[in-house]
Amino acid sequence: MSTLIEDLPFPLPFDRIQPSDIVPSVRRLLEQARQALANIGSGAADAYGTTFGALERATERLELAMGVIEHLEATQSTPELRDAYNAVLPDVSAFWSSIALDSALYQALERYHGSPSSRATSAIEQRYMQKTLDDFRRHGARLDPAGKKELERIDRELSLETTRFSQNVLDSTNAFELYVDESRLGGLPPSAVTAAREAASARGKSGYFFGLQSPSVVAVLNYADDRDLRRQIWLAFNQRGVDVPGKENLPIVARILELRQARARLLGFEHFADLVTQDRMARSGQEAARFVEQLRTLTVEAFEREQAELRSFRNELEGPDAGELEPWDVAYYAEKQRKARYDFDEEELRPYFSAERVLEGVFGLAERLYGVRVVPADFPVWHASVHAHRLLDSDGRELGIFYTDLYPRSTKRDGAWMHGLLAATPPHPHVALFCANAQPPTADAPSLMNFRDVETVFHEFGHLLHHMLSQVPVRSLACTRVAQDFVELPSQILENWCTEKEALDGFAKHFQTGAVIPQVLVDKLIRARNFRAATMQMRQLGFAAVDLALHTDYDASRDGDVNAFANRILQRYSAARLPESYALIASFGHLFSHPVGYAAGYYSYKWAEVLDADAFTRFKREGLFNPDTGAAFRGAILARGDSAEPMQLFREFMGREPRLEPMLERLGLR
Repeated sequence: MSTLIEDLPFPLPFDRIQPSDIVPSVRRLLEQARQALANIGSGAADAYGTTFGALERATERLELAMGVIEHLEATQSTPELRDAYNAVLPDVSAFWSSIALDSALYQALERYHGSPSSRATSAIEQRYMQKTLDDFRRHGARLDPAGKKELERIDRELSLETTRFSQNVLDSTNAFELYVDESRLGGLPPSAVTAAREAASARGKSGYFFGLQSPSVVAVLNYADDRDLRRQIWLAFNQRGVDVPGKENLPIVARILELRQARARLLGFEHFADLVTQDRMARSGQEAARFVEQLRTLTVEAFEREQAELRSFRNELEGPDAGELEPWDVAYYAEKQRKARYDFDEEELRPYFSAERVLEGVFGLAERLYGVRVVPADFPVWHASVHAHRLLDSDGRELGIFYTDLYPRSTKRDGAWMHGLLAATPPHPHVALFCANAQPPTADAPSLMNFRDVETVFHEFGHLLHHMLSQVPVRSLACTRVAQDFVELPSQILENWCTEKEALDGFAKHFQTGAVIPQVLVDKLIRARNFRAATMQMRQLGFAAVDLALHTDYDASRDGDVNAFANRILQRYSAARLPESYALIASFGHLFSHPVGYAAGYYSYKWAEVLDADAFTRFKREGLFNPDTGAAFRGAILARGDSAEPMQLFREFMGREPRLEPMLERLGLR
């Protein structure tokens, strides 16, 4: 008897999925997928539909089921759900690894690809066939039986270790609880004080609660006058995955790196970075590292000047004997410096950015640029704060269903992300969602976002549009299944509208009076936008540099402790001296919460920033809301997925290859 998980209806029944159904359902789906692949391998291999087309269909139900299960485990985790997910994960991981190792399947695909009839297929189908065979080879199709068995073992262990890493971060985050009295709240904005009071009350405590979710951390580090409070929060946040017994992640990080390197060597690559970048725009770990170093060189002078200016500013406030700036001081004094230099306090923006209106703003932007329409939908959701929506095209055709989940909770992991649950092919609708962790509503006010939260919503909705507007007829090349150093272009470009008054006027309205955000405040925001831009760029480059170093240079027998190795690199990019206890990599989910994820790919954010800054120059030139420019971007980028090389798609939109200068100019570094 099948369950909801095996035959997921639409809309997806998030509220009715039972953890007890997961193990038997996934096992049956695995068996069905294995049989479908076996049929391809034993077939005649004389048609696209019975080879590559059948390969696409073989795993579709399993992909959807696991996508839903993984999503629930990340957003509404319970001990029962976690246990069930952990129980099926090794078998599912081993199955994905086994596909490329199936000799009969690989030979059938090669036979058809080499046949005369394959040359009659469409250009997109031919691209899919070539990329599939290349991918099979990168995943071990040509290994001998012993090598294939070893690769399966590595992939199974990688899935388990990366899942343990992610779960440890969540548990370590939730384990920290700090209750303070009113005497320690000096400097904090009223919204943060109210949120802390209500969080304590919800836990049955008096006083004010601070945890390690982003709203708490950002408020304390930017505004709390109590230096010891800042120190407590900074240290706890940067020691997640280290300081809770039984939840230590550094040994897991070392093992993940060892497994990734073993995987790369087994597949004929010198290191993991070369393995994962081979099919990306950078093409090699060396080229990615060259790009990062190029940007560091262009940034370091401004970075050092910004640190000297911050130290001088602090000395003006507190005298020349104020002492060294510690990491928990940097954001606090930088916020004061920004306020003094630009007469600008970012908290002034918050009343104009209620979550509901920010969503209306980004939906309205998509409507004006791309001719789509967002309407509310009454569908099952996984939590009461989640909302469902339909995305309609200009002719009323349904493009897909999506969900928004904006607020933190103990069952949900930190950060922000878009998850494409179902990548469909025309004319079928897509399904996706995006999550954030913005400050939740209080008894007195709706959720009021800081400016970074606003940018995050626009960013993740950009990813979602890339998924939902896909018109690629081959599912494996559709939506966001593109080179990782290209995938951030559609998300990052949407952030540009967040500082344009013409766009802000459509949604940035005071939550009490309804007044549009005043021009004087927008002017302050624009003037302050590049405040410490070099510092922020160096921070991102530091993450990229340590990522590439860990996946190219690190050798445990030579370099010793992995955290000390990482910290030596990160110190070059840090605005303050890092303490020995600093353990960023123990909670760096982008790198270690997935077998691949952003590992050896964190540089992609800056790579894509070059693309987005350049592409936005066309919108600035032709009109921020020019529907023809929007249609061109939708047609060349958003609708095309991986149906052509990323550089070709970029050239179609811009008429040339990308230039570095627009990004540097936007940051005020040129």
